[in-house]
Amino acid sequence: MPMEEKMFGIKWIEKGMEILNKIKETQIENMKKAAEVMTKSILAERWVHCFGVGHAIIPVQEIYPRIGGFVGFHPITELSLSYFSHVVGDQGVRQFLFLERLEGFGKVILKNYRLDPKDTMWIFSFSGINPVIIDVALESKRQGLTVVATTSLEHSKITPSRHSSGKRLFEIADIVIDCCVPAGDAMIEIEGLDEKVGPGSSLAFISIVNCVVTQVAYNMVKAGTKPLINPTVNVKDNIPADQIIENNLKEYERRLYNIK
Repeated sequence: MPMEEKMFGIKWIEKGMEILNKIKETQIENMKKAAEVMTKSILAERWVHCFGVGHAIIPVQEIYPRIGGFVGFHPITELSLSYFSHVVGDQGVRQFLFLERLEGFGKVILKNYRLDPKDTMWIFSFSGINPVIIDVALESKRQGLTVVATTSLEHSKITPSRHSSGKRLFEIADIVIDCCVPAGDAMIEIEGLDEKVGPGSSLAFISIVNCVVTQVAYNMVKAGTKPLINPTVNVKDNIPADQIIENNLKEYERRLYNIK
């Protein structure tokens, strides 16, 4: 291959930049609205619960706990819906596909958590059609939570729901942030292949997450409260950072278990 020939794979970065620009051009107001309700939840010492299944757990893990994240965001990552790296055998893809389509499972998952009308439920789903996601959205609404959805409107609007309600995630949520990724998720066509490669949803989800979380931190400071942020511990002898994280974990635990 001639050295001057463009790397074919760079097309994914170009498509990714198109998505990020579209998010910036079309989703700012929706992200600001989401950040406002999340700020209210955290200032009330309540939670922004974050839920996703499959690869939509990636944005949930990006939020908290991690460096730059802060107390107030509560990840819900059900193991059977988030760990399928064995591919086959135990914790395999077949089990995951069955469970994400099992109506009623999402409602059972939420029985394990103390939800409150002051809370926000932030749900990530590219398609927004599978029963476990719809269960979580509907049950959260029933209990009075504000539901924020991050999903692909292009994909979801042309795909029927698998839930008996006939609802898709964007039709349930109070605030919808469109990830602006095209239908099908994978974005790159290669001559000779029937299917596209190079999905865009993880890039879009993580970008939206960091935009919204940054805005929540800004809102909290403007309201006179400093968020409890996890600093990096990956520098030499960063004992103060270790102590800050320990203090943050104690506060997280206090809120989670309602310790007075």
